[in-house]
Amino acid sequence: MGMMIGISFQSPTEGSPTLASYSRFFSNDLVLAGLARTVVMSGLVAFCVTVLAYPLAYYLARSTSRWRTVIFALAIAPELAGVVLRTYGWLIILEDRGFINSALMWTGLITEPLPLSKNLLGVVVGLTHVILPFGVLSLLTSLQSINPNLEKSAQILGASRLAAIRHIILPLSVPGIVSSFLIGFTMAASAYATPALLGGAGFKVMATMVYEQVLFYLDWPFAAVMANVLLILMLAAGFVGSRLESRLHQKLHL
Repeated sequence: MGMMIGISFQSPTEGSPTLASYSRFFSNDLVLAGLARTVVMSGLVAFCVTVLAYPLAYYLARSTSRWRTVIFALAIAPELAGVVLRTYGWLIILEDRGFINSALMWTGLITEPLPLSKNLLGVVVGLTHVILPFGVLSLLTSLQSINPNLEKSAQILGASRLAAIRHIILPLSVPGIVSSFLIGFTMAASAYATPALLGGAGFKVMATMVYEQVLFYLDWPFAAVMANVLLILMLAAGFVGSRLESRLHQKLHL
């Protein structure tokens, strides 16, 4: 990391100390658009991962069914395959001649393929599938630490199951929700393979732009600047998340 910070202050031609790469970063509209695209993509992925993982983690934390082990294995099964393999699977499903568009056109519901890949939608779907097991594990740990007797006591006193979840389980699981969101955000922001394959050549995020600067343009100082900004973005997300969690704890008197 020290080398990366040092390289970012070097001139790409002379090697002398300079802030030219940082000035170029904050004055380049295409790069700033890539940074904004990274933030939007990571936020959407983190939201989708947390929303989809919560009910599954709650079932795994409370269920005593014999199917619990099977569902838990299915929840983490995607991690047994590589990211590139899973991304190619979604590419086959979402591309113009993929499974979804072919099925919709065969049934006559559409006449032209829907734009499901080579855009933000395709990348969010692919990354959500890749990161979902981590969100489930994060929320599962938090939900298992909540005493089930609290929920049972609320139901004995007349609260419905949904009311018990809303007023007891949900506030107590805030640390897990924040952790799931941060894991989803940081993993999506640093992902390369899925945005490159499902987003196509026109979908530029920070990770793909760093790759291009290092391998195609051989501009290591500018790539180091991009990497440093991406690192600061993740640290800022972690700081905001921890502060938000602390404030929610104080507000809910936990």
